[in-house]
Formats: sequence, C-alpha cells, structure tokens
Amino acid sequence: MANIAIFLADGFEEIEGLTVVDICRRAGLNIDMVSVMENLQVTGSHGIEVKADKLLKDVRFDEMDMLVLPGGMPGTTNLEKTEKLMEEVRAFDAAGKYISAICAAPGVFGRAGLLQGKKACVFPGLEGELKGADVQMTETTVDGHILTSRGMGTAIPFGLAIVERFCGKEAADELGKKIVFRV
Repeated sequence: MANIAIFLADGFEEIEGLTVVDICRRAGLNIDMVSVMENLQVTGSHGIEVKADKLLKDVRFDEMDMLVLPGGMPGTTNLEKTEKLMEEVRAFDAAGKYISAICAAPGVFGRAGLLQGKKACVFPGLEGELKGADVQMTETTVDGHILTSRGMGTAIPFGLAIVERFCGKEAADELGKKIVFRV
C-alpha cells in the first residue's frame, strides 16, 4: 500500500489537512501527519490543536510515494519556509513522484518553478502564483504526478483524487458513495 506524508505547520487549514488524512485512512492508505514545527503539537489556522504522527526529521522520504501540502495561512508560508521540506518537494518533482497541494499551497509549487506547462488550480484570487501553469478552475486538477485543489470546500474531491491514484477510480468512487459524497 502507498505511503503518504501530509505536512502540518502552525496555521494550516484544519479541514484541508484532516479531511485528506481521514479519506486516505478510510481507503487503507498509510498517511502520516508530519509536523514541520519543533514538536508534534500543531495549531491550525482556526486554533484547533492537532497532534501529528511524527516530526519532519523522522520522515523516511525514500519510503514515501506522495507528499501533501495543505493550505491555510500562515501554514502555507510556514511550509514554504521549511527548507528540508522544499528540498524534498523538488526532489519528488524531479523524480516524477507524486506531489499534491490544496488551497494556497499550489502557489508553493508555482513559486518553486514546478508547474511549467502543467495544469494546476489554486485558491481563487491566487492564480498569479501558479508561475508557468495552465491555470484551471476545476475543484481538483491532476496533471501527471502533480495534484492540486482549490480550497476547503474541495478537500473531499482532493482526498478522493489521491485515493484514485493509488487504489483506482472504482475504489475512489465507492468510497465517495460510502461517505455520501455526491450520491
């Protein structure tokens, strides 16, 4: 089964982070909540404290199949300032391994130069941050190894798109029905 890491920094959007974790775990995928802070406790943008599964220094990136960046402010900024994480995001992109981001976080990929000629979407009003991308207005956009999504309201389709990558469309559709999503 796939190994996924979702990175949490103070100020992350709780629904975007936790919905992805919930959906992936329901599908049987291994997903670790990784704190880029100095301890496991991370405070979301709406004051909700979450205990991550591990710290950034404990991630074995060679065992990961996908890296996920949730949005939220200043969470997205805090993720982008984490050099070790950005180093790994660039390495995953160069290797064609899955990278994904939701809300403001696709802008991180754009500023890093990872979206040249790729279809991508982002939180409304931040389209200019998708440097070189073919900007889409869809809920979730998949272009090769890069998945992007637009915001809190698209967290379920984003999570299901991740499930589809590793478990197939049929499994993602079945999970969507089980959680009563657009039935």
